[in-house]
Amino acid sequence: MNLNKTSHRLIRLFSATVLALSVSFSATAQDIDRLIQEAEITGMAIAVIENGNVDRILTAGVRSTETDPPITEDTVFEAESLSKPIVAWIALQLIEEGVLDLDQPLAELAPWPDAAGDIRYERITTRMILAHTSGFPNFRMPGQALTLLYEPGAFYTYSGEGFLLLQHAMEAVTYTSLEELARSYVFEPFDMTSSSFIWQSDFGSRIAVGHTDMGMALDKFVPQSANAALGLHTTAGDYARFLTGVMSSDVLGRRLNREMTLAQVDALDGIFWGLGFGIQPTIDGSALWEWGDNAGYKSFAYIEPEAKSGFVMLSNSANGMLVLHEVFEDIVSGPQTAVRWLNYERYDDPVYQLGRRLHYAIVSGGIDSLRTDYEAAKTDMPAEAFSEETLNALGYRLLRQGMVEEAVGIFGFNVELYPESGNPYDSLAEALIASGDLEGALENYETSVRLDPGNDNGVAMIAWLESQLGEQ
Repeated sequence: MNLNKTSHRLIRLFSATVLALSVSFSATAQDIDRLIQEAEITGMAIAVIENGNVDRILTAGVRSTETDPPITEDTVFEAESLSKPIVAWIALQLIEEGVLDLDQPLAELAPWPDAAGDIRYERITTRMILAHTSGFPNFRMPGQALTLLYEPGAFYTYSGEGFLLLQHAMEAVTYTSLEELARSYVFEPFDMTSSSFIWQSDFGSRIAVGHTDMGMALDKFVPQSANAALGLHTTAGDYARFLTGVMSSDVLGRRLNREMTLAQVDALDGIFWGLGFGIQPTIDGSALWEWGDNAGYKSFAYIEPEAKSGFVMLSNSANGMLVLHEVFEDIVSGPQTAVRWLNYERYDDPVYQLGRRLHYAIVSGGIDSLRTDYEAAKTDMPAEAFSEETLNALGYRLLRQGMVEEAVGIFGFNVELYPESGNPYDSLAEALIASGDLEGALENYETSVRLDPGNDNGVAMIAWLESQLGEQ
């Protein structure tokens, strides 16, 4: 990829952004295009549902910054965790047919070697998995044994691992792959002709490649086997047809249909979880929703069964969720409980805008440029943008991207700005470990704990660093 070309494009885009931060979203393709430019989102497709039908599909941006093909209605995206409601719908139909039972432990049907090290998994049921009360973590680290965080059924804890157990059981009892189950129970009945859990030959000419927050294209993973937790590829229109199909389908009996939309567990802050969907209470009933978040892709799906309206938003950018609040407001015009629960950054938040500006400064001119731009920004940005969290969030963003030296510089600058706060020292210590400076990390953790005696993580890291340095 031509990095200079991409950087220049993004810098021009950023310059336009700071001059026009008040463009409002409206449901036209032209206004979506302006909105994604403000938030520096590579591409987006939005399917709007009204009166139980896919009313319109709006698209903007490109599938790849390297070749600039436009996003169209036929563009295929990774839909990440939007996979889970589809798997839930399959499971509910298998329950209706008597193949599965909502409350029978799945281990009785198909023992799962992945979780055999923690016998508590033998109590996990389909209901627990669909409501995210299995007790499993979201995902284990590579090579790590799979153990439960909580007792099955005890608490809401979002888990992709639970859906992998459910996939294992469904495939075992039906002698059928998840891809085949999805085709029979979902894709074909709902006319989802561009959806699959495994790579299809025609996806190559239609795929939206994932991008970083700076607009750099990522290598595309091409799945050869289905993954119930995050493996779906689809279009905005296809997924909207799934939502409308579920709302109008009569394949489930009254009991299961009611169970699907009934709050099974309190996920706090006004959100509950049903069987496969998040639940947001509304004036007219309960809205169903789900979101997705993979490297380079972001997605959101929402439908109000009573009003038969909602939308699906798919993006091939790490910045995709920056506009969710505004898209939601324009299409739904109701309480944004789910949006607030997700707590993503907003492109119009002054803290985010300053962090973005400083991101460009350090990429283009290093830490000295960032320091200069930080002072210059005080003349044209609101005071609330200048908080301890601004540089802290930017430092971690760069650390996740492997820009360790830059992260160390940012955290060090934050320490200078907030010398009496323990958190900047803690963050700097973490970056110093990544850089290999264990002695510097130990010194900063010690300062952090002195300023904040309740920093239990800092205390633990001091003990670990002392043991590591003692062995040298």
